[in-house]
Amino acid sequence: MIIDMHCHVVPKDFDPVDSRSSARDWPVMEHFEPGRARVMIGDSNFRTVTSQNWDSDRRVEDMAREGVDAQVISPMPQLLSYWFTARDGLEMSRYLNEFIAEMAHSSPDKFHGLGIVPMQDPENATKELTEVKKLGLRGVEIGTNVVGLSLAEERFLPFFKEAERLDLSVFVHALHPTMVDRIQGPEVAVNAIGFPTETGLTIGSMIAAGVFEAVPELRLAFSHGGGTFPALLPRMQNAWARTWNGEAPGPDTPATPLRERLQKSPYESARTLYYDTLVFDHRAIRYLADLMGTSQLAIGTDYPFAEREQPVGKTLASMGFSTDELEDMTSRNCLRFLGISGEINASD
Repeated sequence: MIIDMHCHVVPKDFDPVDSRSSARDWPVMEHFEPGRARVMIGDSNFRTVTSQNWDSDRRVEDMAREGVDAQVISPMPQLLSYWFTARDGLEMSRYLNEFIAEMAHSSPDKFHGLGIVPMQDPENATKELTEVKKLGLRGVEIGTNVVGLSLAEERFLPFFKEAERLDLSVFVHALHPTMVDRIQGPEVAVNAIGFPTETGLTIGSMIAAGVFEAVPELRLAFSHGGGTFPALLPRMQNAWARTWNGEAPGPDTPATPLRERLQKSPYESARTLYYDTLVFDHRAIRYLADLMGTSQLAIGTDYPFAEREQPVGKTLASMGFSTDELEDMTSRNCLRFLGISGEINASD
């Protein structure tokens, strides 16, 4: 069984702009031929999308052809809309959440929904989690930063605590890298370099700030294998323990500033998180599995935006993992992340 934990949607249309304060950035769908539309933001085409984004039947056809049994669906990250006013951000969130809930409820065996909340207004974002829960969504997708603000800032901790209390999952996706002015080369370099660097910065900062220790029962997943974070983790561990190879500090090892702040080692915290396997190379997957454990990896494709292996999971299946490890990474871990492992027998 394959459950794809990293899939996106865009609605067929958006509510009219009207007189919103954020009208300049409000998306408009420009349908220019059957099954294709431009997502217009201002005068620019942010992305040309196909009807797989809103047409459940087309998605299910693709899933059957590519060997996928179910998808975890969340909005295209640009639709998180943190740069909107708080009021407009809330309106966009509710519109998208209802769209995703409708898609998930129409085919509950095929789709598990993640909504969004207006993180530019942390207090209202926290309150809105209750509405997400009422819609039957499994959790929320959030960006790696909120208009440049780190998720490790104290202002966002009540949001994470409320998600933990409500038993909602949180999928963190790279969004608007904060260091693009230092990236040279063609525009695609921002995606290839900026996005994974942004995700690595986010996870490392959240560990160093003790966020994950403050919400030990919260289920969090990170896109694209956690970006650069797996390469940073051994250095963070050394800064905590002053040892090699993950060895515990000895009784006479002087305390480090990081160990004075954190009860858990960076390795321990990192191994409570989930990571998708969308890292494009079997050697990167092997490193992730060795470092984090196969219990923390879940297959992801970035459907329908990224070109997918045919069949999905081809590389994972070729790497010599045991049957149990493969079932963990292709379905069971995703169900655990969603908090529904007891509701569905992933082996059926």
